[in-house]
Amino acid sequence: MKTPQPLEHILFLDIETVPEQPNFDLLDQETQQLFDAKTTYKRKENDLTAAAYYGHAGIWAEFGKIVCVSIGYVTTTTEGRQFRVRSFSGEEPKLLRSFKELLDHHFSDRQHRLCAHNGKEFDFPFLARRMLKHQLALPLLLQLMGKKPWEVPHLDTLELWKFGDYKHYTSLKLLAHFFDIPSPKDDMGGSDVARVYYEKNDLPRIVKYCEKDVVTLAQVYLKLILHPPLDEDEIVYVSEDD
Repeated sequence: MKTPQPLEHILFLDIETVPEQPNFDLLDQETQQLFDAKTTYKRKENDLTAAAYYGHAGIWAEFGKIVCVSIGYVTTTTEGRQFRVRSFSGEEPKLLRSFKELLDHHFSDRQHRLCAHNGKEFDFPFLARRMLKHQLALPLLLQLMGKKPWEVPHLDTLELWKFGDYKHYTSLKLLAHFFDIPSPKDDMGGSDVARVYYEKNDLPRIVKYCEKDVVTLAQVYLKLILHPPLDEDEIVYVSEDD
């Protein structure tokens, strides 16, 4: 598989989301009713109430919010290749504005691409919808209205791995294992994010988890295009304030 553009033109990203409120009872009555209607089919199998199912609300942009966006991008210096990792976290309006500023100033040309795992189904539309929630103008790379499929500036490692098999879902963790990509043992998974955010109040732990996924995403993409993986000393973590 050949890379469609230079690695320097790709922004790798991952997002972490949680329900918009800590529990179902804090929602107003109309939102409770709308959540109940939205999740009826999903809850049937296990005969759960809307309140019992509310822990899953973070997967829908209408009922969830973003608490972290981690990004990574390749740069070339006199010392060689670097993969710079940075996160935006905290209150959603502020982190989305900061993320939008990065896109507007550094990834706003037509040759640029966003890359995520299952990004076309989750990360990219979730980001666009939550930006519109806060009335933020969408950056160029999230403006998809009226675009033909081949005009969409997105790369999706899940889609690349499917090779046209639309029934096939493979997690990023499984792909990393398949390609023998070292994955540090984590003390949490995606299903733990809401609990860590609301019960433990440990946002730094979520940021660290999100950043590890971005590094793994980049490593998987490099394997898919037959490029050498990143060495540990090529990965540079940049603070949110830089």
